[in-house]
Amino acid sequence: MNGHFEGQRPSFAIGLFLVLLTSAFALLADEFRPALLELNERDGGWVDLTWKVPMRGNQVLALTPVLPEFLEQIGPGLARQVSGAWLETRSYRAGQQTLNGVTLVIDGLSSIPVDVLLRVKLGDGTEHSAILRSGFNSFTIPEQVTRVDLAISYWRMGTIHILEGYDHLLFLLTLLLIVSGIWPLLKTVTAFTLAHSLTLALVTLGLLYIPPVPTEALISLSIVLLAVEVVRKNQGRFTLSERYPWIIAFTFGLVHGLGFAGALSEIGVPQGEVPLALLMFNVGVETGQVMFVVVVSLLLAWLHRLNSHSALGLVRASPYAIGGMAMFWTIQRIVLFLPL
Repeated sequence: MNGHFEGQRPSFAIGLFLVLLTSAFALLADEFRPALLELNERDGGWVDLTWKVPMRGNQVLALTPVLPEFLEQIGPGLARQVSGAWLETRSYRAGQQTLNGVTLVIDGLSSIPVDVLLRVKLGDGTEHSAILRSGFNSFTIPEQVTRVDLAISYWRMGTIHILEGYDHLLFLLTLLLIVSGIWPLLKTVTAFTLAHSLTLALVTLGLLYIPPVPTEALISLSIVLLAVEVVRKNQGRFTLSERYPWIIAFTFGLVHGLGFAGALSEIGVPQGEVPLALLMFNVGVETGQVMFVVVVSLLLAWLHRLNSHSALGLVRASPYAIGGMAMFWTIQRIVLFLPL
């Protein structure tokens, strides 16, 4: 009996890990909105600053932007509380110096699990964007930026966004629980890619706009509906999503593309390099998506090969965990735009 238990232990651990992973995604998703640091150079040696930092309850997160010493603050600036955040605006005199080559640091970021979106617009029209976080709390504004630097920057931001977009990853996970076989999986992932690429491009180019809060609610609702399909499949029912998974992936991919577009609009896109930034951000999203799909597909294949009742039972329980947390997000997000 001990030998039998020992044989079950690896598969049990993997199945448990899968369920805990979905719960971790749920708990982490939208825990904090990103902070925002925006600097805008103006004629005459002026620099305008916008600093928006999330709040936890009534407490502002202990984050402070460290600016170059040559910036001289003029006036007290303005500060006020907005929805879930503290917003400050200030103006500085830079004299004859510019922001080219300076390093910006966010003090306190090393101990707080939140992203800081950094946007810098220089006097010559050049724009820079970055995402700062624990372990990467500083950014040096280049003296000169090349198109290669810009492409790598937006590719990196797209990859990071999808790997930290827990609702998007949970949607992909539910798809993987439905689709069987390499060819159906390839068609399904391709359909999802084409759909979210389409809406990402339309929104970024200003041809489509849907408010972000309803979009986020639709994204979480899509996870709920797909989790229900997984449960029905596990009960032996032949579902629409199992028969035509690429159609379901394309339909919901249009909604998820709106979420990607919202993230890209928060980061900002250089006006002179919109096609390049859009392309590389989307390539970054696909890079992270492929990484996730490959890892989870290998894990699921291993579990099914082990054919352990305990592990497979936990895998069957995962759509309930996914659907329950996605429903919580849906209700939470609907409340945000309902009139009170």
